Amino acid sequence: MINPKQRAFLKSLSHSMEPVMNIGKYGVNDETIRQLDLALEKRELIKIKILNNNLDDNKQLVELVLQKTRAEFVQHIGNKFVIYRRKRKDENRIELP
Repeated sequence: MINPKQRAFLKSLSHSMEPVMNIGKYGVNDETIRQLDLALEKRELIKIKILNNNLDDNKQLVELVLQKTRAEFVQHIGNKFVIYRRKRKDENRIELP
Protein backbone atom coordinates (compact mmCIF):
# COMPACT_ATOMS: atom_id res chain seq x y z
CA MET A 1 0.00 0.00 0.00
CA ILE A 2 1.35 3.40 -0.93
CA ASN A 3 0.95 6.39 1.35
CA PRO A 4 -0.21 9.90 0.28
CA LYS A 5 3.36 11.23 0.00
CA GLN A 6 4.32 8.37 -2.31
CA ARG A 7 1.11 8.82 -4.33
CA ALA A 8 1.95 12.52 -4.84
CA PHE A 9 5.45 11.56 -5.97
CA LEU A 10 4.05 9.03 -8.47
CA LYS A 11 1.55 11.62 -9.76
CA SER A 12 4.42 14.02 -10.45
CA LEU A 13 6.28 11.31 -12.38
CA SER A 14 3.21 10.40 -14.42
CA HIS A 15 2.42 13.99 -15.43
CA SER A 16 4.67 13.96 -18.50
CA MET A 17 3.99 10.33 -19.46
CA GLU A 18 2.08 9.30 -22.56
CA PRO A 19 -0.56 6.56 -22.23
CA VAL A 20 0.89 3.08 -22.71
CA MET A 21 -2.43 1.56 -23.70
CA ASN A 22 -5.83 2.62 -24.98
CA ILE A 23 -8.94 0.77 -23.86
CA GLY A 24 -11.57 0.94 -26.58
CA LYS A 25 -15.03 -0.39 -27.29
CA TYR A 26 -14.12 -4.01 -26.53
CA GLY A 27 -13.16 -3.12 -22.96
CA VAL A 28 -10.86 -5.19 -20.80
CA ASN A 29 -10.22 -8.81 -21.79
CA ASP A 30 -7.55 -11.41 -20.99
CA GLU A 31 -5.17 -10.08 -23.65
CA THR A 32 -5.52 -6.53 -22.32
CA ILE A 33 -4.64 -7.72 -18.82
CA ARG A 34 -1.66 -9.67 -20.15
CA GLN A 35 -0.35 -6.57 -21.95
CA LEU A 36 -0.87 -4.43 -18.84
CA ASP A 37 1.01 -7.00 -16.75
CA LEU A 38 3.93 -6.88 -19.16
CA ALA A 39 3.97 -3.08 -19.12
CA LEU A 40 3.87 -3.00 -15.30
CA GLU A 41 6.73 -5.51 -15.12
CA LYS A 42 8.84 -3.30 -17.33
CA ARG A 43 7.91 0.18 -16.09
CA GLU A 44 6.16 -0.11 -12.69
CA LEU A 45 4.15 3.07 -13.41
CA ILE A 46 1.84 3.29 -16.42
CA LYS A 47 -0.82 5.61 -17.77
CA ILE A 48 -3.89 4.21 -19.54
CA LYS A 49 -6.42 6.05 -21.68
CA ILE A 50 -10.07 5.05 -21.96
CA LEU A 51 -11.35 5.91 -25.43
CA ASN A 52 -14.69 7.64 -25.98
CA ASN A 53 -16.12 4.61 -27.82
CA ASN A 54 -15.91 2.51 -24.63
CA LEU A 55 -19.40 2.21 -23.15
CA ASP A 56 -18.32 0.86 -19.73
CA ASP A 57 -18.35 3.03 -16.62
CA ASN A 58 -14.84 4.49 -16.17
CA LYS A 59 -14.73 3.90 -12.41
CA GLN A 60 -15.76 0.26 -12.77
CA LEU A 61 -13.20 -0.19 -15.54
CA VAL A 62 -10.43 1.23 -13.34
CA GLU A 63 -11.45 -1.07 -10.47
CA LEU A 64 -11.45 -4.10 -12.78
CA VAL A 65 -7.96 -3.28 -14.10
CA LEU A 66 -6.63 -2.76 -10.55
CA GLN A 67 -8.10 -6.05 -9.38
CA LYS A 68 -6.87 -8.11 -12.34
CA THR A 69 -3.34 -6.63 -12.40
CA ARG A 70 -2.90 -6.44 -8.59
CA ALA A 71 -1.74 -2.85 -9.06
CA GLU A 72 -2.21 0.24 -6.91
CA PHE A 73 -4.31 3.22 -7.90
CA VAL A 74 -2.42 6.48 -8.36
CA GLN A 75 -4.65 8.91 -10.22
CA HIS A 76 -7.78 9.13 -12.40
CA ILE A 77 -8.48 12.32 -14.32
CA GLY A 78 -11.12 12.38 -17.04
CA ASN A 79 -10.49 9.47 -19.38
CA LYS A 80 -6.92 8.72 -18.21
CA PHE A 81 -5.73 6.85 -15.17
CA VAL A 82 -2.38 5.88 -13.69
CA ILE A 83 -1.53 2.65 -11.89
CA TYR A 84 1.59 1.42 -10.09
CA ARG A 85 2.88 -2.02 -9.20
CA ARG A 86 6.15 -2.34 -7.34
CA LYS A 87 8.74 -4.84 -8.51
CA ARG A 88 10.79 -6.95 -6.17
CA LYS A 89 12.96 -4.86 -3.88
CA ASP A 90 16.20 -5.62 -5.73
CA GLU A 91 14.73 -4.69 -9.14
CA ASN A 92 12.91 -1.41 -8.38
CA ARG A 93 13.10 1.21 -11.10
CA ILE A 94 11.27 3.86 -9.07
CA GLU A 95 12.52 4.72 -5.59
CA LEU A 96 9.57 5.88 -3.51
CA PRO A 97 10.13 8.50 -0.81
